[in-house]
Amino acid sequence: MDFDTIIIGSGFGGAITACRLAAKNQRVLILERGREWNKDTYPSATNADWIWSQSRPEKYHGWLDLRGFNGMSVAQGAGVGGGSLVYANISRVPPESTFRSGWPAEITAKELAQYYAKVGEMLEVQPIPTQQWNPRVKLMQEAAQKLNQSNRFERLDLAVRFDPNLQYDSSDPPDIKKTTIELNIHGEQQGKCVHLGECDIGCRAYAKNTLDKNYIPEARKKGAQVRPLCLATNIEPVDGGYRVYYDELATGTRVSGSSTATRVVIAAGSLGSTELLFRCRDVTRTLPNLSRRLGKNWSSNGDFLTPALHALRNIWPDRGPTIGSAINYLDGSQASQTFWVQDGGIPNLFNKFFQDVRNRVQADPENHGLDDILGPASSLLQHFAHFAENLDIFKHIMPWFSQGVDAGNGDLVFANGALNLNWDITASLSLFDEIARKHRELAECTGGIPLPSPGWVLKKDLITPHPLGGCNMGKSVADGVVNHAGEVFGYPGLYVADGAIIPRALGVNPSRTIGALAERISSLMNV
Repeated sequence: MDFDTIIIGSGFGGAITACRLAAKNQRVLILERGREWNKDTYPSATNADWIWSQSRPEKYHGWLDLRGFNGMSVAQGAGVGGGSLVYANISRVPPESTFRSGWPAEITAKELAQYYAKVGEMLEVQPIPTQQWNPRVKLMQEAAQKLNQSNRFERLDLAVRFDPNLQYDSSDPPDIKKTTIELNIHGEQQGKCVHLGECDIGCRAYAKNTLDKNYIPEARKKGAQVRPLCLATNIEPVDGGYRVYYDELATGTRVSGSSTATRVVIAAGSLGSTELLFRCRDVTRTLPNLSRRLGKNWSSNGDFLTPALHALRNIWPDRGPTIGSAINYLDGSQASQTFWVQDGGIPNLFNKFFQDVRNRVQADPENHGLDDILGPASSLLQHFAHFAENLDIFKHIMPWFSQGVDAGNGDLVFANGALNLNWDITASLSLFDEIARKHRELAECTGGIPLPSPGWVLKKDLITPHPLGGCNMGKSVADGVVNHAGEVFGYPGLYVADGAIIPRALGVNPSRTIGALAERISSLMNV
């Protein structure tokens, strides 16, 4: 075997399993479809290279992978560090009640507690210092007070480095020169947060604790190799393990390669891992005995967003950490729906993002317009781009954001060479209606005017950055794709370790849970 373990993907599942297996003296290879980014190449610095295209990744291998399906779009990161590059830094342990149903018996809140703690320690999570609260956090607290629900307001733990001595005034434009550079506990250079508002588009201050600042460097210290711009295409059993086939994308054309390993960990995200296994089962037929439950019970994690215009307040959604606080309704007290509300942020580069997309599309005769790349996500993102083009309006926008427990009844399917999603909102509509009602109530009690997305109002279109499921955990091949340890039923030594294995909506940001499951999976591997 060329390696002991090949890991496909470098997000929370891939980076963590790579780190822990390399620490056990395993020869580890990470194949990452995206680039290795840095502060000089982030889209926030260059205003270009935003687009990832799953159909033509050799041509478009930028920062953000937006997939448009009927009624639902999915936003994902592409690069070394995976979803940590584009997420809002929230590191939250879900309520104990989350694990009372839908999971294998081995997965409980008590069982995962030690692994949640490990992830929090590695990512150095902490809340925003009180004296650095931005106007959105203050507005959240005020809204909770006006509804007599102060007890539901809470600060959130973020994977961000803060300077407690920073003198912060939200009305002043952020200044990257105010950051202080030092080595973190992993020996990597990082700065401190100066509230640039670039969490989702590449933090130039290096204050965000992305996985390329902790787990991945630790894996590399122990000899793990990372190969960016390598898109896995097939997995084939061979004597002693598996052969992984992949396309190298760096030259602008696809160059085929392959490597072998005793063990393979698929950590390409809910869509990526599910699509790869569909190809292996139904196209190449190298893994013909994969569960027929593949693709079932997909969840959007109840993501829902309502911008509101607070004309008499300066909100500055493009300044400060993207999210810093929540109002907690996870107890099911609101019309029996389980969700929470957060103070969302919006980078003011959306207009530049769309200009880059337009320029690329116009120069490419094989595309016919924005919707060909962005699908239904186009209408929502253009909604924000419109605000971002006029800062006088933009600074008054409050993005009320939520996650909740949806029905988890989406169905990923593979046909005509592409992944698709059958999404029926009917069973989840009561959740989204209640979230929309709560957003409206919170906005109006603080003097705001809700401005729901036209896509939602007209067609009930949604977008999620938190896709879950597709390779769900189960008790057997009859009800799941992997077991409680992440091992694929019927294929010893083949694992899935990412959001694809989570069998139900969490109702909170999922990165901490994906990380805890990856910590547990790697601890149970016999090496």
